[in-house]
Formats: sequence, structure tokens, C-alpha cells
Amino acid sequence: MQKIAVIIPKYGLTGGAEQFAAELTNRLVLQTSYEFHVVANRWQTSPSVQFHKAPIISFPKFLTTPSFAHFANERTQFGNFSLIHSHERIFFADLFTMHGIPHRYWVRNIRRKTMSLFDRATDWVERKMVYEGRCKKFIAVSNLARDIFLQEYPIDPARVAVIHPGIDLADYEKIDRMDVRRNTRREFGIGNSDLVMVFVSMNFEIKGLDDILLSLARLKAQKKNFKFMVIGKGDIKKYQKMAQRAQIQSDVIFTGPMNKGKLIQIYLAADLYIMLSKFDTFGMVVLEAMAAGLPVIISSRVGAADLVRENENGFVIRDTSNANDTAAKLSMLFDEKLRRSMSVRASQTAAENTWNSVVKKYLALYEDVLGKTRQGCQK
Repeated sequence: MQKIAVIIPKYGLTGGAEQFAAELTNRLVLQTSYEFHVVANRWQTSPSVQFHKAPIISFPKFLTTPSFAHFANERTQFGNFSLIHSHERIFFADLFTMHGIPHRYWVRNIRRKTMSLFDRATDWVERKMVYEGRCKKFIAVSNLARDIFLQEYPIDPARVAVIHPGIDLADYEKIDRMDVRRNTRREFGIGNSDLVMVFVSMNFEIKGLDDILLSLARLKAQKKNFKFMVIGKGDIKKYQKMAQRAQIQSDVIFTGPMNKGKLIQIYLAADLYIMLSKFDTFGMVVLEAMAAGLPVIISSRVGAADLVRENENGFVIRDTSNANDTAAKLSMLFDEKLRRSMSVRASQTAAENTWNSVVKKYLALYEDVLGKTRQGCQK
């Protein structure tokens, strides 16, 4: 039996990468005869998975990444594993799923900070993995992430694949759309005929809320009737003042964070999704909105732009500071006939990016790596 080691500091706990790793591994357990072992510091127990603890030295902080990499390597060194699949920067792995972008690029170009000792240590581990870690494949979650990775690490492009995250449509199909649309709109004081836009984020500034509000001010000047729902965590007071200055305060609803079930209800009650991020490796909320049949308007700096077909299931905004351009795209979606057509296409896009599709792609990579490993042993 093939033994697979999955590496991640927090398996199945809060966080996109943590939940992705658990969801993928649990589905692979059900669909293969492989024996799965998870090497983690903390985890949420899963059936048919064996767990091995890798300590983390978090003080001083710069030891966090190197210590986990060291102990993960120690745990896998004598395990006789057929394949090591890491979701975290470690020293050695066969497959590495990159849930972000190169750390040095993130610090310097996105955060625009000077590299700290912690950043340098993390970058050191990452570079050792790329150049010395015997990885057969690096998996990026978007073409944007792949391009940045290859810009930072000019390795053979054939070693870098793109597999988008997946969606579970069952979460949407079990809900009566018309019923939840009616009840949700009533809950928030929204009329049945109002066009409802949704924005979801835990960082309002980096996700482009400033630019969106300026675009909505243009719509208001055109006498368009709409409601804009801002869901998540951020400096609400700041953006309430901004909405007031733009004279759209009565059209903007700040809800605060929501759990997954409630958020799905909001999607199903809405008409379109908008997010003009300054940077987003993928943007899972975009695929979630599409699963509810929402046309999307996103910036070209969102990795999920891979899924957007212009004028078919959404729009990609190149210059997010151009409020008139964004307002023009939004204005088009007040046409109910066009919106319905794009809604159908958005749903189709989500159906092409389910977890079943993700599992098949990863299985193909596993089998490719395992096949090459067997060939190498026979030589």
C-alpha cells in the first residue's frame, strides 16, 4: 500500500489553507486505497488518517517556520513514505501546494515592508525547498500565483501546475432560493425589486472597498436603485463616513462577519458580487458567489479572474481607480435579461470547479509522481 504524508501546521482548523488541506485529504481517503498520514502541530481528527505531531518553536518568532520544517522532516524521514505532499514551506517534499505567493514577494510588493528576521527565516526555508527540496511539482491556486512564483523562482515552468480550489454545490442546492431570497431581504429591509450587490472580506482596504464606494456614488448620480451589502470585518466607521460623503449611506448595509450558512443565504438573495482587491492569490469568495449564480466584478489582481469570461459570467476591472469604468460595468447588470444570462454562466463555471474536479487533478499528480518514483527505483 502506498503511504502518503500530508504536511501542514494546523490541519482542518481555521484558515483557508488548513481547511483546504483537510478537505482534499479526507476526500482522497475516500476515493483511494492509499494510507494517509498527517504531520501537523495541531489538528482536527479525521477518520482513517493517522496523525503525527511536529513541534513548533514560536519564541523567538523567527524560529517558527524553520522549526516546523525541521520537525516535519524528522517525522517523515524514517516513515518510508511513497509521497510527501506539503501545504507549508518545509525542507523536502514531492508536491507543494502553494496557498500563497513567494514570501519575499509578498513582504516587499504587497505588504511593502522591510524584511524582518522572521521574514528572512521563512524566505530561507522556502528557497531551500524550491532549489534543494526535490519537489517534482509545485501547485499554484491561480495563474496569477503561478506567474509570480516563476518570476521569483525561474525554474522549469513545467514543474508548476495550476489547480483552482473547489466548491461544494450541495451547500447551495439544498436551499430554496426564492424562499431564502424573500426572507433574507425582509430581514435586512431590502425590497424585492432592489438590485443587491455583495462584498465579502476580512480586510476592507486591501479588497478595494474604497474604490467600490466611489463607483457606487456614480451609480447613485444616475438615479439607480441598489443596496450594497458589506459583509466581514474591517474599519466599519471609516467606511460608513466614506459612504456618507458619497451620499450613499442609506444604500450601504454593514452586517459584520457571518458564518458559512448565513453567507450562502446572502449570496442566494443577491444579484451580483463585486470585489476590487489590490491583490488576492485566488479569492474563494468569488467562486462561492458564482455557485449561487451571481455574476462577478473583480479586479485583475484577483487570481479567480482565471474563471471570469468577460461579458459572459462577469467582468474583470484592470484599473480599479477608474470609478466611471466600474460604474459602467455595474450599470450593465441592471439589465435583468443580461443578468439572468450571466447568472446561468456563473453557475456553470462553479459546476466546472467542484471538489470532485480538484480531487481528480490531484490524483493525476499523485499517480504521476508515484509512477516516476517506481521507475526511478527500477533503474
